Amino acid sequence: MNHYYTAVIILSWMALTVLCILISENDRIPQEDKRSFYLAYALLGSSALAEWLGVCFDGNMAFPAWSLILIKCADYILTPLAGGALVYPMHKNTARAKVMNVFLGINIVFQILSCFTGWMVIVDESHHYAHGPLYPVYIVIYLMVIGLVIYDFISYGRSFRRQNKVSLYAIMVLVFAGIFLQEIDGSKIRTAYLAMTFGAGFLFIHFTEFSQLKADDALSLQRDLIMKDTLTGVKSRYAYTEALKNYSSPEAMPEGFAAVTIDINGLKATNDSLGHEAGDELIRGAAECIRNTIQGDCFRTGGDEFVVLTETTKPGAEEALQRLEERCGDWFGTRVRQLSLAAGYALKEEFPNLSAEGLVRESDLHMYEAKAEYYQKNGRDRRRR
Repeated sequence: MNHYYTAVIILSWMALTVLCILISENDRIPQEDKRSFYLAYALLGSSALAEWLGVCFDGNMAFPAWSLILIKCADYILTPLAGGALVYPMHKNTARAKVMNVFLGINIVFQILSCFTGWMVIVDESHHYAHGPLYPVYIVIYLMVIGLVIYDFISYGRSFRRQNKVSLYAIMVLVFAGIFLQEIDGSKIRTAYLAMTFGAGFLFIHFTEFSQLKADDALSLQRDLIMKDTLTGVKSRYAYTEALKNYSSPEAMPEGFAAVTIDINGLKATNDSLGHEAGDELIRGAAECIRNTIQGDCFRTGGDEFVVLTETTKPGAEEALQRLEERCGDWFGTRVRQLSLAAGYALKEEFPNLSAEGLVRESDLHMYEAKAEYYQKNGRDRRRR
């Protein structure tokens, strides 16, 4: 039994060493998290060593009785610490960590005092140890630590997607199955530290996968922020540039493809007379009206300039611009009471050899014709917009 258990402990130490090497080689893990893992694995290895020495010293007359008492003291101190170490990366710097530390601290003091009082361990003349009269106190502390560990697993799992929670809870079941098997008959079954070592390895895999998911989510969020115009909620200039790349040739565009260019009339005059907050209100109002009347991808390409890439026919485009004009007529804000837009469009069917960018240029020409008509009608200087 001793030889077999020695092999198990050696393999556990080697596995923990491999985990430390993997952590040191992983540049994506912050140094603070690396130190947490190193501490956890050091405590796991130390507690496994203490338990192994307790098995070796039990009944061995070559060692004095006090040495077995010290070993068992270390075993009973380090075993709860190992459980805390296993979940330390999950709860560091939290209230749960403070509660765990209180129980572990009480246990350390209790075990040290027991070395001199026989509360925990009694060694007979054959150098076999037996549990002392206050051993149930340790069991209570140990069960409370286990309860906190389970709570940590569950709380930590709440930050994961559903499919990630299943694997996390499977790791928890594995670890506690190993501890439970040893508690049934510790004289023959020594599986606790083997299970905790497996658990440490799987938790590292789980942690790295979670870290990668967080990095992917952060990149996705950054991309969403880049693709979205913060003032209006429509797509951004960057998204517009990317869309033009997808339609760089007539063949890349679907049948019925059209570009609609829209510009706000009188924005500069509004900014000069009412302030830029009123101008921003006009821009937001324009985006709202465009979204609600013209189907397709709407982009804010400049201060008051919008482009919609859509699929329509000539009658459909005319109808959409008519609806847009009616919508603008019904719109009013808190600072500005009216909104006027100039719009133009260009259809692929009319310009079959142009790319999307070419269609936008053509729609710009029609939009500026509409804008010139607006200023001529309202008697305003075109340069003041």
